[in-house]
Amino acid sequence: MRTLISTAFISLDGVVEAPGGEPGYRNSGWTFKDVEFLPEAYEIKGREQEEATAMMMGRLSYEAFSPVWPDMEEFADYNVMPKYVVSTTLAEENLVSNWGETTILRSLDDVAALKETEGGPIIVHGSASLNQALSDAGLIDRYHLLVFPLLLGAGKRLFSATDKDTQKLRLVEHEAYANGLQKNVFDVVR
Repeated sequence: MRTLISTAFISLDGVVEAPGGEPGYRNSGWTFKDVEFLPEAYEIKGREQEEATAMMMGRLSYEAFSPVWPDMEEFADYNVMPKYVVSTTLAEENLVSNWGETTILRSLDDVAALKETEGGPIIVHGSASLNQALSDAGLIDRYHLLVFPLLLGAGKRLFSATDKDTQKLRLVEHEAYANGLQKNVFDVVR
């Protein structure tokens, strides 16, 4: 069974929207505008590229990442790994041709079936709505969270407001940095 890892830049109040400067959000670019950059705080991002064997995202994140990530040197390892886009609306003809093998999954059942296959970890980038659905369905196995010392108020959140049973997490790695960032890695307890 494959491990599904959700990775996110997240504010202390749970917002994950537009961390890299994506348009249309009041606080867009909050990860680099409001917190001093310390390279050591981002070590986990490089490790994720080395350890993941596939990448998953929702349609909106795919449409944001696919025009730029294939040409970004810091994401070179992602170019060669298979990508899975979970979408009921994305058409095959809308996939980019320069970002490696990409498969469209049409449902959470497709995600569950993919997890049952042989292979290594699958990393989920961006994709607030997809993360909420995956979490609510019990499909996420691990969270890699870089928590920023910011309160952003409104914005897309990593976790849904669905009324559900408690989901226990086990902290397996953590570190605090001089700029206030915290790395928290949690395994989902089943």
